[in-house]
Amino acid sequence: MDAKLFGEVFVTLLVIVDPPGMMPIFLALTGPLPARDRNRAAWQAVALALGVIVIFAVAGQTLLDYLHVDLPALQAAGGLLLVLVALELLTGKADNPSEQTTSNIALVPLGTPLLAGPGAIVATMLFVQQADGGAEVTAIAAAIVAVMLTVWVVLRFSGGIVKILRPGGIEVLTRIAGLLLAAIAVQLIADAVAAFVRQYAEMA
Repeated sequence: MDAKLFGEVFVTLLVIVDPPGMMPIFLALTGPLPARDRNRAAWQAVALALGVIVIFAVAGQTLLDYLHVDLPALQAAGGLLLVLVALELLTGKADNPSEQTTSNIALVPLGTPLLAGPGAIVATMLFVQQADGGAEVTAIAAAIVAVMLTVWVVLRFSGGIVKILRPGGIEVLTRIAGLLLAAIAVQLIADAVAAFVRQYAEMA
């Protein structure tokens, strides 16, 4: 296994996924849930993110070409999804645990587009396209798994923070997470629009 490539892929994906930055959003979405459901949401989100990244690593470009979808379109779609979640957090609609289902929270927005977002997908696709030989492919695969394990550990043991914050702190954190999520969504959409403009300018 190529240790240098492993380190490069691991650091790149870890920075993109940003586990510390994910924690307040995870706690805002799962804070009202029982500890058991919160832990289940953590591993479900990580499992889905791993599956999505692996699928795009193996057949991402082929799939996008078949559907005639450009990467900026995928990025904009992720941004729109995050806008909807951010509005729920900001308006308080995500505060009632009876209206939430753990699997839904884990799949969207935690699993995708937060963990397996456009940045992680594109980076993985580029690494795979540049890979030469089994050793490099193994290093990329091991790095992806290592990043997802790291994310799971961070989310799994974030429950202790819930006990410190208590309901009032969770509510404040939810509003802050909503603002952060809205900013991330706007940035994703803006980057997608800029990519479309560049793409069509080059074609003109």
